[in-house]
Amino acid sequence: MSGLLALLDDVAAIAKVAAASVDDVIGQATKAGAKAAGAVIDDAAVTPKYVHGFAAERELPIVWRIARGSIFNKLVILLPVALLLSVFAPWMIPPLLMLGGAYLCFEGAEKIWHKLNPTPHPEIPIDEKLKDAAHLEEEKVRGAIKTDFILSAEIMTIALAALPESNLWFEAAALAIVAVGITVLVYGSVALIVKADDVGLHMAAEGRLGVTRRAGRAIVRGMPGFMTVLTWVGTAAMLWVGGSIIVHGLAELGWHAPEDGIHHAAEAVAHLVPAGLAGFVEWMVKAVIDGILGLVLGLLLIPVATGVIAPVLRAVGLGAGSGGH
Repeated sequence: MSGLLALLDDVAAIAKVAAASVDDVIGQATKAGAKAAGAVIDDAAVTPKYVHGFAAERELPIVWRIARGSIFNKLVILLPVALLLSVFAPWMIPPLLMLGGAYLCFEGAEKIWHKLNPTPHPEIPIDEKLKDAAHLEEEKVRGAIKTDFILSAEIMTIALAALPESNLWFEAAALAIVAVGITVLVYGSVALIVKADDVGLHMAAEGRLGVTRRAGRAIVRGMPGFMTVLTWVGTAAMLWVGGSIIVHGLAELGWHAPEDGIHHAAEAVAHLVPAGLAGFVEWMVKAVIDGILGLVLGLLLIPVATGVIAPVLRAVGLGAGSGGH
């Protein structure tokens, strides 16, 4: 009997260790996923455009197809590459992270540039208008998955860099949780966004209570404004995250002056406000400065991307759908 109790005690101890390990993996995955906020918000803001113009019954199937492609991108392609880098070439992670940060800065700055300098959309050729819906859907899904690959690469690289040094299985489990969790969050949000109009219209037309009908009309009226706010929040988040990645990457490569200067400036401003607000103000100042630096870098990258990189990508067949935000 004592032997059985000892065995059960050992099993309980092992279960506690396993549970602690799972909690640790989930906790680190959550922290790592939070670091990728800019790319995540951008992904949620961008994806709804791929279902624009399709029949309502095709919206959720299209979102589901893109979500499956996103999971494939993250788990089958990017996760193994990230693990190989962490084992065989960890020195490549900071430069790759900075490359992803520069891309976020470019994307955010390009959005602002196009908003301030709008260009007329080219006339769609007749044969393009006559394409059957299935073929157009296939093109849209392929373009969305290609764009998702770039955003997913940023997300996975940021998450990998945010994880503490550990064994390979811990990193693999944490990255897998980040990949699945972020995909569910992004495409679940996208599904809610693209169907919000339909839900609002149904509530406005079929609601039994006056408050239900008013809520439905408010949803329909509010969605364009909500999408505008989401787009601008995504743009600001990209510039902030991209700028902070560049500044931190420079510090890791040995140039600490920008990061130290921003830290000291944020501390100086935080000392001017009540103690209860100091932490928030310090974070906000850092975010604003990082965002401004990200915007400046992004604006400098626009002519490089459009005049050099884009023609090269088109020449090798990677131009279409590679950005398209």
